[in-house]
This record gives sequence, C-alpha cells and structure tokens, in this order.
Amino acid sequence: MSRTLAAIAGQTARLSLRGGALTGLVFFLAMVTIIPFGVGPDLKLLARIGPAMLWIGALLATLLGLDRLFNDDRDDGSLDLMALSSVPLELVVLAKVAGHWLATGLPLVVGAPVLGLLLGVEPAGLAMVTLTLLVGTPALTAIGAIGAALLTALGRGGPLVAVLVLPFTIPVLIFAVSTTAAYTVGAGPSLPPFLILVALTLISAVVAAFAGAAGLRAAME
Repeated sequence: MSRTLAAIAGQTARLSLRGGALTGLVFFLAMVTIIPFGVGPDLKLLARIGPAMLWIGALLATLLGLDRLFNDDRDDGSLDLMALSSVPLELVVLAKVAGHWLATGLPLVVGAPVLGLLLGVEPAGLAMVTLTLLVGTPALTAIGAIGAALLTALGRGGPLVAVLVLPFTIPVLIFAVSTTAAYTVGAGPSLPPFLILVALTLISAVVAAFAGAAGLRAAME
C-alpha cells in the first residue's frame, strides 16, 4: 500500500509540474518583487510587512492549479481505478495532496528566504516565516483539495476553487503571521499561535481525507 501511495504522490507531483505548477512560483516571485515599488524605499516598513506579504503571496500561489487536482483523473478514468483498488480513497486523497504540495508548496518554502531578503526581513524573521510556511502550506493544499473534490463532483472547476476555499484559508494566514510577528516584534509568545497552526494543518489533513473522498465518490455516481 505504501508503494501505491508513493506512486500516486509522485505521479501527482509530476503532472502538477507539467500542468503549470511553476506558474505559482512565478506569481509568488512577481508579487514579492513589486511590493517594494509600491510601498517605497522605507526599509523599516518593508521589514515589518514583509512576513505578511510573503504569506499572502504563498496563499494565493498555492491555490493556483488546484482545479486540476482531480479533474484530470476523472476525465481519463484514473479516478475509477483508484476507487476500485485496495487502497482506501481517503488515503488516495492524502497522497494526491502530498504530491501537489511537493510540486507547488515546497518550492514556495524554499524560495521564501531568498525573496524575503528583497523585503529587508531580518534573518530571524526569515527563519520563522520559512518554518510557518513549511508547517502551514500543507493546510492550504488540503483545504484547496476539499474544494477541488467538491467541484469535481459538480463538474466545475477553474477559478471557482480559489473563490470557494479562500475564506477557509484565512485562519491559517492569521496564525502564521501572528507567530512570525510574536517572534520578531515580541508582540506576545510565539508558541501558542504556532501550535494552533500545527493543529490547523493536522485537522485540515483529516477533513480533506474524508470530505475529499466523499466528493470524489459523488463525482463517480
């Protein structure tokens, strides 16, 4: 079973890369690089808002391409084969979430420290932003997968996925930015919001497994 799940995750990562997953990274890069031109040369202001801007860019970039997470499997019949296999559909959903995150979320985590330097974020802030992105972006992908599965059942896709799931990603954004602000500015303890962020990621994974599987079963009926 583990080999099957690893194969599903790997295939999803490869298809995501071919399907334009790098578009999210380009969007992330473009958004971060134009912020200094809009805000101005105030380095203190850039350093203060930099972590939040990095997270907003990562959130929007993560939602790109989620509409194709399950649609291609439905169109080519792979979804039916997955449902008939011995692997529970809930685990299949998690494997596809993991594969999509490897292709879209992980590059954002790797690129965030470099782009953070453009915003004048201090090394301690960059380290915390990178950590929160590593912990929090899987939650964004999992939440997006729920919307993708539901819209697959309705035979819809496109930007509707981002519109549908965007409100549910706000708590992840709030606690991620709160963790970084508490660590860098000293606006309170940073551990409580970080633990809440970890809990949101774990809860999102569990909910995505069951809600996503239910949506895919509805799509096959």
